[in-house]
Amino acid sequence: MKASATNLNQTQIAENVIDRCKKGDVRAFHELYNAYSAAMYNICLRMTNNVSDAEDTLQEAFIQVHKHIGKLERDASISAWIKRIVVNHCLNTLRKKKVYFEEVEEVEVMAEDGIDEAQFSWTVAAVKSAIHGLPHGYRTVLNLYLFESYSHREIAEMLGITESTVKTQYMRAKEKVRQIVKQQNVTR
Repeated sequence: MKASATNLNQTQIAENVIDRCKKGDVRAFHELYNAYSAAMYNICLRMTNNVSDAEDTLQEAFIQVHKHIGKLERDASISAWIKRIVVNHCLNTLRKKKVYFEEVEEVEVMAEDGIDEAQFSWTVAAVKSAIHGLPHGYRTVLNLYLFESYSHREIAEMLGITESTVKTQYMRAKEKVRQIVKQQNVTR
């Protein structure tokens, strides 16, 4: 039986594959890997911003998944569990590269100024390119918050920085993306 990410979300099929993985069934783990590796690779690539690092991080994460699949609770979401392992491995990769998160003192986050975004074109390619060009710290916070749906508090705990630093990094990242996209549109 070939599994995909959509059909593994169906409880019975997912439980069957997980049970088989826990019993050491290599084909079941291969099904699990095939079902989730593409989505998890995208997370790795967004966070590491490097194809080689993303590939290595993905493999390391799935080694952990394989090693600890027996600890997965029966009622736990397999996708959330795998995602957490992948994100943690991405953060470890970034720590090894000494990604810098600019610490800030407690500051009040002000509401964003009204920006007339209709004046320039927001294409997926332009936004992806802008995110790709962000400094590692900004990009990490932006990815965790915007794409992986972690809260500011969760990100702060994961990165060992203050919540206000996370908020500031996120605000600065968004502003930098706007500036880059706006600049791209001006030069066209």
